[in-house]
Amino acid sequence: MRLLTVIITMLRARLLARQFRDLRRRIHALSDRSRMRLSTLTLREIGQAARCDFPHLYGTAQEARYLPWGDGTEAGYERACSPNAEVSVRGIALWLAVAYHETKNSPYPSLQLQHRQLMQLLRELKEVQPGGSATTVERWMQAGEAA
Repeated sequence: MRLLTVIITMLRARLLARQFRDLRRRIHALSDRSRMRLSTLTLREIGQAARCDFPHLYGTAQEARYLPWGDGTEAGYERACSPNAEVSVRGIALWLAVAYHETKNSPYPSLQLQHRQLMQLLRELKEVQPGGSATTVERWMQAGEAA
């Protein structure tokens, strides 16, 4: 059973890594204004997900709450691929929030690597905020700021 769990986790990490590479490319192609908007939306989505009973299942139907992961990353990725700029930015923010919570405290090395890469990208987004001082960067991830 452990072997099956490890294989499933590795497959999940590969999927997230593939989607992450595509989304990172899309983020870097955004204008500065869109990146600032993405930064704000991502902050809000992470905060809203943190308030849920199961943050890694944010964006997933309530009856699926006992699954190891939900549909949030898939929904976010589909939206991120939209030709509509607003839908795309909102999809990226959803994907980042769900992936953040899904990989946050993972005991699996492949998902820990994904979390580190995600944190680097989130740091880049935090620095896009106007007045990107240390105080702003420290407050960015706090739950009180995320509402």
